[in-house]
Amino acid sequence: MRFTVSDRIGFWIAAGVVAHTLWTSAAPAMVYPLYATHWHLSPTITTGIFAVYPVTVVAVLILFGNLSDQLGRRLAMLFGVAASAAGVLLFAMASGVADLFIGRFLMGVGVGLSAGPSAAALADYAGGAAGASRASAATLVAQSAGLAAALLVGGALVQYAPYPAHLSFWVLGALLLLLFAGVALLPRRPAAAAAAGWRPALPQVPAGLGAVFGITAFTVMIAYAHGVMIASLGAQVARDLVRSNNSLVNGAALALFAIALGVTGLFARRLRAETAILMGAGASVAGMGFLATAVLAHSLAAFLAATVTSGMGYAWMVYGGLAALNAVAPQGSRGGLLSAVFLLAYLFTSVLALALGRLATATDMAIAVLTGAAIMTALCAVLLVLMALRSGRGLGTSVSAPLA
Repeated sequence: MRFTVSDRIGFWIAAGVVAHTLWTSAAPAMVYPLYATHWHLSPTITTGIFAVYPVTVVAVLILFGNLSDQLGRRLAMLFGVAASAAGVLLFAMASGVADLFIGRFLMGVGVGLSAGPSAAALADYAGGAAGASRASAATLVAQSAGLAAALLVGGALVQYAPYPAHLSFWVLGALLLLLFAGVALLPRRPAAAAAAGWRPALPQVPAGLGAVFGITAFTVMIAYAHGVMIASLGAQVARDLVRSNNSLVNGAALALFAIALGVTGLFARRLRAETAILMGAGASVAGMGFLATAVLAHSLAAFLAATVTSGMGYAWMVYGGLAALNAVAPQGSRGGLLSAVFLLAYLFTSVLALALGRLATATDMAIAVLTGAAIMTALCAVLLVLMALRSGRGLGTSVSAPLA
């Protein structure tokens, strides 16, 4: 007889899979400068290594976005964590640029396979009328923990531990192997179709859910763009403002984004989905204003305010969008719908990152950051208009529930 864990423990294992998607995504952030210095990488090569990841995530979500609805959450998460672990361990043993490209590709496969299923598994294990709220809040807290760990643990190991280009990946790889073992112990749940009937296909939006799905996808897309503005461009802005070569200090400054995200997400579950989205749009506009001020005035205080406020905006928007969709999505379609949301979010962030990167190369970083802030502000304005047009019809409901 196969041993399985309870739904309560399964909920936290699924949260661990969510956390790994952000940790894996940001794991190389503090190590890229070492690669560029030791291997004399050009900006084109460095940008290429970065771009492999989101492009792969998008491709995997297009081909396998419905995998967990067909084969089950557990199997999809096992495939995802295994691919992530392989990519991380390849970084740990990297001896050349080819290892980085292949490793980043495998990380993208892992996150693409597990992002939607892990978020859907949280909603499955939460259950009940309050499940949408509980699962959405847990998703945000897990994302926050993963991102903060990548920046703080990675920064500390790069700065103070031996083997700075490799040790942080060995640590993450060991944790992913433990996570894989935990996922293997999850109870099997009936899937929507037998394995023999599965084939790659784009997720389908059930009739009647088009409006909720559209607003959710647009909201999460804007929220994920904070990752480009803060986590990607913010690293260079922080270095220019703080003028510090200490990886831990710079990582801690950026980790404020993750900390604000997690704290806000923990308390957001008491909000209605519509309210959270509106608050998120407002906070995001404020965050972009602070970021523009930081660039123009070279103000560290404004940059720190931007990271905190943007983290709050991210949390409210992702929570509101996921709570609205989880509240109305049928269980048999939930994994595919969430994968489709993440697909659009990653696709947009890929395009935005590459466009702003090219703009920074052609002009300078300040112009790129200011342009990105203007784009984010305009998108938030569009979101507010869409929400006003749906005023009175609602998106989804949120019921207060504890995380455990």
